[in-house]
Amino acid sequence: MANRLTDSSTGSLTIAELGNPVLRSPAKAVSNIQDPAFQQLIDDLISTTIECNGVGIAAPQVSQSLRLFIVASRPNIRYLHAPKMAPTPMINPQILSYSDAVVMGWEGCLSVPGLRGLVKRSKEIEVLYTDRHGQQQQRTFTDFVARIIQHEYDHINGKVFLDRVESTLDLMSEAEYHSRIVCG
Repeated sequence: MANRLTDSSTGSLTIAELGNPVLRSPAKAVSNIQDPAFQQLIDDLISTTIECNGVGIAAPQVSQSLRLFIVASRPNIRYLHAPKMAPTPMINPQILSYSDAVVMGWEGCLSVPGLRGLVKRSKEIEVLYTDRHGQQQQRTFTDFVARIIQHEYDHINGKVFLDRVESTLDLMSEAEYHSRIVCG
């Protein structure tokens, strides 16, 4: 596994931002889940997500080209109405099915700071993934958590939410989003 960068001021991992090639490359499958360095990466991703007020993060966002992401939905300053769930690592995930029902929703991204975009996502998805203990899990997710998973799944496939925005008119600054949409 490649070296990880850490921000010494916060202890969190350094976030790769838009323009970094790692964000545009499909990630590699994880083969040794029990490797202590990989288990530490999981813990570091969870910590980084919480410290950065995210609701999810993918390994490519910290310059690790691995098919791993964390879903850690909870209310915070960036997502006031997010449902609460325990941080869930998803290793080598596959989305098995997408509902026909789709919903538009505002998304932000730690790798695209200061910007929000209106993105169409499936309301419900079925996901097959390996957990941090090496056990396969197959679960159905809905609504905001399904959105997070689809967003993070895009990251491990070399995409960012901007690729899914239908019009530049569906973009706004983070500050405008909070003043108009959240507090409006």
